[in-house]
Amino acid sequence: MEHVAALTAELLETDRTAGARRAAPAALRAVASAGARAAGRPALMELLQVAAWILFDAEQHGISRRLSRRALALARTLPEEARSLELLVLSVLALQEEHLGRPAESLRISSSVLAGRDLPARVAAIFHVREARARARLRQDRRALRSLATARELLADGPCDRDPSWSWWFDRPELDGHHGLALADLGDLDGAAALLHEATAAGDAPAYRSLFSTELASVLARAGAWRETDALLSGLVDSVPDIGSVRALNALARTARTLGHGPRVPRALRDTSGHLAAALHKEAGPPAHPAFRAVRRP
Repeated sequence: MEHVAALTAELLETDRTAGARRAAPAALRAVASAGARAAGRPALMELLQVAAWILFDAEQHGISRRLSRRALALARTLPEEARSLELLVLSVLALQEEHLGRPAESLRISSSVLAGRDLPARVAAIFHVREARARARLRQDRRALRSLATARELLADGPCDRDPSWSWWFDRPELDGHHGLALADLGDLDGAAALLHEATAAGDAPAYRSLFSTELASVLARAGAWRETDALLSGLVDSVPDIGSVRALNALARTARTLGHGPRVPRALRDTSGHLAAALHKEAGPPAHPAFRAVRRP
């Protein structure tokens, strides 16, 4: 059990500092090792949850979902007071369903959690954000904005004794980033850009939050803010080897393809997108690693 807890802590630190690209192989090894050692249920559940998150951010969705289901099954065998991590697993599943273009399923998960439990404020805020992201994809504009407003009110109250330790990552920059992504899906590109700028300005952020920078580039490109897009992408070209989130790399790849073939794109920006595409191709290597297969967003 101590061995499993140590594996989990090591994975969390690798993911936080270097990202899912580097942590994914270790996550798979850790799950195999823990299973062979017949770990205690709470420790194994936590390891499965962490590995599922890492593999989600590495765009390895099949194994990620299988690990999440195993973690949920274990959670439901534990006493009620030991089941807090079940909510974290559900929050990742809700995010994953939205990411994979299944917002109705994401909404079902988040709404069922909000309807059925007396949640700590920070946890409730997380699920209101998940609900908002799904509603934005479903074009339920008013409901999405209402969910975001509720999440912001809940987070403004500050931490409380009931907040589980695992909810540490849900802070103002996290909320700003997801708020910005929801506004982008609703077509409010100026509002989305402002919030994504706020989210990316926070220092000492977990590695996965590079996603907010890469999605900001997409929003700026959609808005036709060519100069700002070029400046941001120029900075990101040299950062490609250090980006640990495969979701973020795939977002960059989509933006590079759009700019490379889109009408009215200035030549300088088209050249920058070409340099970015080359950097992404070099990082993925020939042939492309399966983790770099782009996810199609509707």
